[in-house]
Amino acid sequence: GGSGIETKDGKLVFPVEGTKKGNTETDVKIVSLIISSLKDTNSWTLSNEISADGCSDPSVVEWKDGKLMMMTACDDGPRRVYESGDKGESWTEALGTLSRVWGNKQGGEAKGLRSGFITATVGNGADNRNVMLVTLPVYSEKLEEGNGKGELHLWLTDNTHIVDIGPVSGNDEDVAASSLLYKSGGSGTNNEEELIALYEKKKGSGKPQSTRYGFCASD
Repeated sequence: GGSGIETKDGKLVFPVEGTKKGNTETDVKIVSLIISSLKDTNSWTLSNEISADGCSDPSVVEWKDGKLMMMTACDDGPRRVYESGDKGESWTEALGTLSRVWGNKQGGEAKGLRSGFITATVGNGADNRNVMLVTLPVYSEKLEEGNGKGELHLWLTDNTHIVDIGPVSGNDEDVAASSLLYKSGGSGTNNEEELIALYEKKKGSGKPQSTRYGFCASD
């Protein structure tokens, strides 16, 4: 699974992948769901899976009113986003907002990649707004020639509008999976908040790379 979150009601929630067997031994599908626990972690509860088979690499955030949002990379191409208002007992595809907006694969046979997916508050004072931040690779036009590289882009959305903030990876890097981390500002004069993008580079380029972006702290 991917990075976990702590919900406002004090639960720890992690996205996980599972497998579901069909009528034959070779009929096995990947499914996405969550596992959750109270902070004491004495027991864990698996949610129900999302409705679509073949959706992997889940990322999860908590949105408004305690709603969970899960982004997945699906075999049929577009990424699907699901929402749940009952902690994973049921999932509804977010059609018309975020689901099937982003593509999934570089070429027809490439495996899906995990995306960065977190929430943040942007603005200043009365203008503060809750948003979701997403990182996913965008591929160059050379893809059809077999040498297109994935450039990691950052998107911002309020679940209605989507804005491409722009690239966050270095020049000539071929980016694969990514994750996002929000770092709150310190005390005293150091009140800068940071958004940290951690991403993998293809073709054996070594350790994952990180890029940092500063956000002004709200008053």
